[in-house]
Amino acid sequence: QGDRFPNVVVAIDGSVLAVWGGVKVRRSEDGGTTWGSEILVGKGHMGGGVTVNESNGDIFAFVGKAHPPTTETVYRSQDHGKSWAAVETEIKPDSKGNKPEMHMNEHGITLRQGKHKGRLLRPARFYGKTNAGGEWPNHYTTAIYSDDGGKTWLTSDPFPAFGTGEATVAELSDGRIYYNSRRHWAPEGVDNLRRWTAWSDDGGATWKDLSICEVLPDGPRDTGYGLMGGLVRLPVEGKDILIFSNVESPSGRHHGTVWASFDGGKTWPLKRLVTEGSFAYSSLDAGRPGTKSAGWIYLLSEGGGANVARF
Repeated sequence: QGDRFPNVVVAIDGSVLAVWGGVKVRRSEDGGTTWGSEILVGKGHMGGGVTVNESNGDIFAFVGKAHPPTTETVYRSQDHGKSWAAVETEIKPDSKGNKPEMHMNEHGITLRQGKHKGRLLRPARFYGKTNAGGEWPNHYTTAIYSDDGGKTWLTSDPFPAFGTGEATVAELSDGRIYYNSRRHWAPEGVDNLRRWTAWSDDGGATWKDLSICEVLPDGPRDTGYGLMGGLVRLPVEGKDILIFSNVESPSGRHHGTVWASFDGGKTWPLKRLVTEGSFAYSSLDAGRPGTKSAGWIYLLSEGGGANVARF
């Protein structure tokens, strides 16, 4: 109760981890039926972008000292989220010379194919000088990626739109990276009530083909402020089934909803209501084949506290 900033990830052994502000985690070892007690990751501000390294099972969490701009500490678990310890890492600035901020984004991923197989990739952002509205035109999202197991992280080129923040990424079956972002500021005459998307052909180093997704809402319809959403690609070989979460509401953060795409984000023909009640920031992940989490989709969301749904 009273905490914010959710990420849900599934460890390689199938344990489901619900991570949120504080920074704390609770684990489920039976596919989400029961949950263990709170485990402290590290004291501070939730950084989002919790990332499972599918090559060796390491899990990385990013903890800030305060709301950004700030400094972060990277924590690692080598036992599927049971214990955590700070690790030394280097996160290099982007092509503009700006330090990427970790807060607040959807979980990271491990790339599964092509020449960048094994790369860790998670969305990040640049806050400008502050998080105040006057700085929003200078904000933009990016991504950080590591090819050495999380020791060193490079920062991608900026997402090709200003005013963006709180992003999501998914690797498609052809190796391209789909990037889907909140946008809380846009130039006059540009729609910022819907989600903005771009693509990468180089493992998340650069982004192109900026477009607006006419279907997916970015928060309530009465504000252009946007809302963090969840995204996951389901583990179905050769299929690009994406699930996205946000609100479908004329006003206020409620009516949490999920959408499905069966063509890697080109169209979103199916949606389902999760709850009519309070619903804000959200995160999605999918179970792992061969474990107790197999077949499930997990949704961790804000709304009177942290809530888990599975379907």
